[in-house]
Amino acid sequence: MDSKANLRKLNFDELQAVQVNRGFERIPLIALLDDVRSLHNVGSIFRTADGVGVEKLFLCGITGIPPRPEIRKTSLGAEESVAWDYNKEAMEAVHHLRGRGYQIVALEQTTGSIDYRRADYVFPLCLIVGHEFHGVADELIAVCDLSIDIPMRGIKQSLNVSVAFGVAVYEIASQYRQWIGR
Repeated sequence: MDSKANLRKLNFDELQAVQVNRGFERIPLIALLDDVRSLHNVGSIFRTADGVGVEKLFLCGITGIPPRPEIRKTSLGAEESVAWDYNKEAMEAVHHLRGRGYQIVALEQTTGSIDYRRADYVFPLCLIVGHEFHGVADELIAVCDLSIDIPMRGIKQSLNVSVAFGVAVYEIASQYRQWIGR
């Protein structure tokens, strides 16, 4: 029998049952958003963070915080299911996380960036994403354990911050599953 003939979208109740049966658990991964100016990007990052099982988001600097209709529009309510905290100073949050043993990783193109698929991640981990135009602040890069980037093949040298976050965080989550099996 052709398996394609039986394909259909799952309805809401079926999706909820899948979620319950999956035994959903958060992974020891915190994302720090520093000066992400677009509330739609913030909402998209919340939604992706929920999907991958991010432990928490730290919203820093000018990054918008819930409740905001622009965040809710793209998060579809994920700001209610993902823990978050606001800290005006990103560096304070980084020092706090380092003190708790987190590896600090910047998603940024630097002179020492490693392809995100080849990085040696250690958990717990904090992934920093920055401003849509200026990227991760220099002072944050200076205290990072690692800088990762996403290789670009086209003329543009970067992806939208929420898209880049999604690409990187799903790879990091995949490597976490391998890491716990060590």
